[in-house]
Amino acid sequence: MHEFLLVLVSMAGVAVIGFIAKAITPEIMIEFGLWILAGGLLIGIPSGVWYHVVLYRALRRRMTPPAGWWRAPAKLHAKLTPLEFKPVRPWFVAGAAGFVLCCVGGLAAIAGLSVGQFYP
Repeated sequence: MHEFLLVLVSMAGVAVIGFIAKAITPEIMIEFGLWILAGGLLIGIPSGVWYHVVLYRALRRRMTPPAGWWRAPAKLHAKLTPLEFKPVRPWFVAGAAGFVLCCVGGLAAIAGLSVGQFYP
């Protein structure tokens, strides 16, 4: 169900951004999307890596992290006390913000490219 909702929201996002790309020019929309995507990568990758380091250090004080813990680290947040989770949270939020920027930028670039195919 979550996957269907994700696809539906993505398609709606592409449609809305496509209308915006039609209002401006597809070339500007593509460039805008790629800049947003690059900004998301610039924010998301370093903060995501550091989030994993900080989470590992916090978990290591309490327990040995299970094998493959880094694939779904958010599930391990419940194992930390609020005081232990406090230094982890800002990096978690920054990584999530970078991911959202990547998604928005990618959708904007895709919408610009799609509209560009049919733009006279």
